[in-house]
Amino acid sequence: MIRMPPLSRHERSRCHKQNSHTLSVVALIAGIVLATAAHAEPYSAAAMWQLQRLGTPDISPDGRLAVVPVTRYDVDKNKGDTDLWLVPTKPGKARQLTSSGGSVSSPVWSPDGEMIAFVARRGDDKQQQLYVIAVDGGEARRVTNVPTGVIAPKWFPDSKRIAFLSQVWPDLASWSEMDRRMTERNEAKMTARVWDKAPVSHWDHFLDDRDTHIYSVNIDSGEPQAITRNAGVSLDRGEPDASSYDISPDGTEVAFAVNTDRTGVDPNFDIFTLPVEGGSADNLVNLTQDNPADDTAPLYSPDGRSLAFRRQTIKDFYADRARLMLYDRRGSKLRNLTENWDRSADGLVWSPDSSALFGAIDDAGTRRIYRFDIGGGEPKPVTRERSFDSLAIAGSGPVIVGLRQSFTEPPTLVSIIARTGAATKLSDFNDAVLARLTPGKVESVTYKGANDEDVQMWVVYPPNFTPDRKWPLYLLLHGGPHNGVTDAYQWRWNAQVFANWGYVTAWHNFHGSSGFGQAWTDSITKEWMPLPYEDTIKAADWFRAQPWIDSERMAAGGGSFGGYLASSLLGKPHPFKTLVAHAAVYNQYTQYGSDYGADRKRFGEFWEDAERFARNSPHSFAANFNTPTLVIHGQLDRRVPVNHGLELFNVLQNRGVPSKLVYFPDENHWILKPQNSLFWYETSRQWLEKYVRPGPGEASAVSAVPSASTQNKVTQ
Repeated sequence: MIRMPPLSRHERSRCHKQNSHTLSVVALIAGIVLATAAHAEPYSAAAMWQLQRLGTPDISPDGRLAVVPVTRYDVDKNKGDTDLWLVPTKPGKARQLTSSGGSVSSPVWSPDGEMIAFVARRGDDKQQQLYVIAVDGGEARRVTNVPTGVIAPKWFPDSKRIAFLSQVWPDLASWSEMDRRMTERNEAKMTARVWDKAPVSHWDHFLDDRDTHIYSVNIDSGEPQAITRNAGVSLDRGEPDASSYDISPDGTEVAFAVNTDRTGVDPNFDIFTLPVEGGSADNLVNLTQDNPADDTAPLYSPDGRSLAFRRQTIKDFYADRARLMLYDRRGSKLRNLTENWDRSADGLVWSPDSSALFGAIDDAGTRRIYRFDIGGGEPKPVTRERSFDSLAIAGSGPVIVGLRQSFTEPPTLVSIIARTGAATKLSDFNDAVLARLTPGKVESVTYKGANDEDVQMWVVYPPNFTPDRKWPLYLLLHGGPHNGVTDAYQWRWNAQVFANWGYVTAWHNFHGSSGFGQAWTDSITKEWMPLPYEDTIKAADWFRAQPWIDSERMAAGGGSFGGYLASSLLGKPHPFKTLVAHAAVYNQYTQYGSDYGADRKRFGEFWEDAERFARNSPHSFAANFNTPTLVIHGQLDRRVPVNHGLELFNVLQNRGVPSKLVYFPDENHWILKPQNSLFWYETSRQWLEKYVRPGPGEASAVSAVPSASTQNKVTQ
C-alpha cells in the first residue's frame, strides 16, 4: 500500500477540516519530497500490471477466515491466473488454497464451514464448471459437467446442495441434447444469426436463443435439477450474477429478478419468488408488479422473516436512486427504508442477527459503508475515508470483510469494525511492488461549475510536483455518464500513471455524476451536453487560475461518455491543445446500434424530437473540429459500437485535423489484455507529449495562499 508518511489522529482530523488557507506551499513541497524519497520506481503502466488483483471475498460462518480470489498477470504470456487464498480476519498469515492456474471465481463458503464452492475452467472443461474444495486443503473436486456452463453458485443451508445459474435452450430437455447443440453450433459452417426481437447483443457479444435459469445440484451425486424452468419466466440474459437471485434460509424458496417485458424494447425487472421443489407458473409470485420501474437484487434476511431488494421508480433511467425495500414474508407487507435518503442503496449484506443491513454506497466521491437498521431511521455512515466494496459479514460482533481502495491503494482485503468503521489491513499481496513505486499526492477540491453549483474534483499531482513551477494539465472525463469518480483505484485510466508522466491529472464529477443526490444525477438525462460541457470548461478555468498550471499546456480525454464529452469539446470553444476520445459516443443517431439501442427513450426518440437529438450529438458540430485528437476503439464494443470511432476519425481526416485511430480487434468497451493495455498507455503518452509537453516549465508566481474558492482535503 502506498501512503504519504503516516499521519497522527490529530493530523488526520486537521486534514479533513482544513480550509484552503491552511495548506502552505512549504508543507506541500515538504510532503512531496518526503514521499518521493521513500520510493524509487516510477508509477508506470508496466509497474501497475505487476500488481495482483483481488476479487470479491467471502467469509467463513464463524467469521474467522476470508477466502479471496487473487489474479496475477504474466504480461509476456498476455494472460492472468487466478487462485483462491484463505486469509485470517485477524492479522495473520494467508494460505494459498488453489494452485491450478486458469480462471477461478465466485468462491462461497458452505454454511457448515467445511467446504468452499467456486467456479473454474480446468483441464478438459469446455465451459466453466462448479468445483468444491475442503477448507483444510486437498484437491478440488468438480461437481458439474454442464455443457452450458455455471454462473453464481450459492449453497443451500444443508451444505449438501448448491444452486447456480446456467443459460439453456428452452426447447431442449436434457443436458446431452444441449451438449449436441453446443457442438453443432460451434462447428457449423453456416454462421448466420437471426432475431425477431431485441436486444440482440450485450456489452461485447451477441445474444443467442438461450434463457437463464436456476439449478440445484447435490455435491456428492446426481445431475443438476432445474428450479425455475417450469415457471414460465427466466432471469437476466445479459449479465446474470450472484445478485440476480437468492435462496431462503430454510432452503425452500428462491427469489429472483425477472425482466417482465415481452416487447424487447421496454425493460422492467420485478422480484419473483418460487418454491425450490415443484416450482411452476401456478406457485410463482410477483412481489413488485405494481412498480413500473426496476426491482432487483433480492436478499433474504438470515432469520427468514424479510426479503430486501433495490427499487427504482423512474422508468427508463438506469441511474435512478435505488431505494432499500423490505418485504415482510409473514405479513406480506412492503416497507421503504430509504425514501427520504438522497443516495442509492447498493452492495448490500445482512447482519447475522437480521437487525440491519450494511451497504457500500456511492457517496460524494467516496464509496462508504453505511448501516441500515430495519427499524428505520437515517442510514448511518460507518466509514469515511477511502472506498469500500465487496462486503461479506459473519460471526459475532459482527465481523465484516471487504475490499478497501483509493487512488493509491489497489483493492486490499480488510476487516471493518461495524461500530467505529475502523479498518484493519489483512492482505499484503501488493506491498512489495507498491513499496517501490512513486505515487503522487491526491486532493479533493471544489469549484463553481454550471448554474454556479459546487463541483467536486479529484486532483493527482506528479510525485515531483512543486508549486513554484508551471505544470501541464490532463483533465480526465469520466464515463457513464452517471458513474461518479470515487477515491478508488483505476486500472484502465490510472491517474497515478498519468501524473508520473509529468501531468497534473484531475477527474471532475460534473453534473450527472452519481453519488451527489438524485437532482444532480438526473440533471442531464434530457440534455446530455450543456451542463457537463460547462462544468468541464469551468474546471479548466479553475486550473488556469492556479499559478502552478501552464494554461498553454492543457489536454483532456475520456472514454464512453467521457469520449462523448471529448467529442463535444471538439465542436465548441475550449482551451485544450489536444483531446483523447476512447469508445466515444460520437453520433447519437447511430447509437441506436448499441446493445441497449432498441430500448425506448425516457424523453422520446430522434424522430419525435429531432432538434434535441441534433444539439446533443457531437457530430452535429463537425464544422468546428480543429483540435488534434487521438481516437481509440475496440471491435467487440457493443455498448458504443466501433462505427463511432471510425466516423469520428474519418471526419477528422476529412477536415484535415491531426488525428490518429487506434483500433483493437479483440477488445470491448474496455482495454483489458495486458499487452493491449500497455500499448494503450504508451500510445496515449506519446500523443499527449506531442502536443502538451510533460513536466515542470517556467517559474510560477506562487502565492502562499491558494484560491479561496478551493476546499482541499488531503486523502493520501
